[in-house]
Parts: sequence; C-alpha cells; structure tokens
Amino acid sequence: MKRVVSLVPSLTEAVAVSAPGLLVGATDWCSHPGGLDVVRVGGTKNPDVATITALAPGLVIANEEENRAPDIAALRAAGLDVLVTEVRTLPQAFAELDRVLRACGAGRPRWLDEARAAWDPVAPTVPGGPRRAVVPIWRRPWMVLGRDTFAGDLLARLGVGNVYAAHSERYPRIPLEELNTVGADLVVLPDEPYRFTAEDGPEAFPEVRSALVDGRMLTWYGPSLVTAPSVLRAALG
Repeated sequence: MKRVVSLVPSLTEAVAVSAPGLLVGATDWCSHPGGLDVVRVGGTKNPDVATITALAPGLVIANEEENRAPDIAALRAAGLDVLVTEVRTLPQAFAELDRVLRACGAGRPRWLDEARAAWDPVAPTVPGGPRRAVVPIWRRPWMVLGRDTFAGDLLARLGVGNVYAAHSERYPRIPLEELNTVGADLVVLPDEPYRFTAEDGPEAFPEVRSALVDGRMLTWYGPSLVTAPSVLRAALG
C-alpha cells in the first residue's frame, strides 16, 4: 500500500474518504474528514520538509496554488515523488481528482461519479443572464476573486457572474469604495480563507445584498462537490 502525504485540504479529504489508510501525513489545515488520525506536517504554505521526509511517503500531493514552489522543490530535492495539481475549473477538478486517486492506487470512488452527476444538469446561467457579484476572500486589505479561479467557475455555473473575472490578477486587492460602486448586485462572502460572518462582512456593503456561503462548498474539490450545487444555490438565493 502506497504511503501518501497530502498538502492540500480538499485532496486530503478526497484520498481519506476514497482509500482509508493511505494517508500518513497532512497539513494543519486539513480539517476533513473529521477525526483524521495522521501526522500533521505544518501548513500549506510552510510544510515541514524534514517531517514529511521522515514519513517516507511514496507520494506527496500538492497544488500549484495552495503550495509554494520552493517547498515543492525542496521535497523533490529530498528524493520524494511530488504530484502537483492545477485546478481552476470544474472539469479540471474532476480530471485532477481522477489523476490523484489513480496515482495513490485507489479505485474510482462512488462519490466522484455522484459529484459529476450532481453538476451535469447545472445550467451555466440563470434566465436573464448571470447576476453580477463581487466575491471577497479577505479584508484588511480587501481581496476578491479575479480571473481563472475554481470558485469563480462554480459560481458562473450557478448563474453568478464575477465582476472581476477579467482582471489581470487572480486575487486582486480592490479598495472597498470601488467594490461598493462597481455595479454588483450581490456580494458573496465565504467563510474561508477569511471567515466572513453575519457580523463581519455584510456591514461593509450596505447597499448590496450579501450572501454568506460555506467556503468548503465553494473552494474545495472533493466529496463536497456532491452537495455543493444544492448548498450553494440555497445560500445564493
């Protein structure tokens, strides 16, 4: 059985649910599935290379956005096999999940087919065209979804158009005054990476309706994709 270390929370969940026993290490941010009993190897941005190497994994799973290139290089320099994923769209997520699970030696899980089935009938827009939304992911400073993001692709499929989808940056810093005057009719506030809540976020956008959403449903590519369409629709209204 191949020993696996995952540096990506959503992929940690995907592997743990699909092939219990394969994972020997995961980051401090890998919160799902609950009760995961593996060695914690630091954060996604600062993994402990020595700890990971000592676990002698046959495969380390990483992501080009979640993890830093110097850390990936250090793991490879230590002689470890590192699989680096790229996920910026839903089809890409399905393809990468399939690739990761095959590389781990896991069979094709039922949840992956259920996730595909859940998203297959989802129309890319709603009647009358997509709503225009800004999607903050941080405050102090304010940062929002820009171009080529997985979360932006999911929202577009649910009829919510990202105002900054054509921005030159993927996660631009935008002044709050501009966010409030850009012409959005919706502000989507996920609870990660910044934990927006009913008391922390909506008050910054007094003239625009806010929708608080589960960040895992919006940004994780794994078993959560099975229920994400219905959960996000309900939150977006």
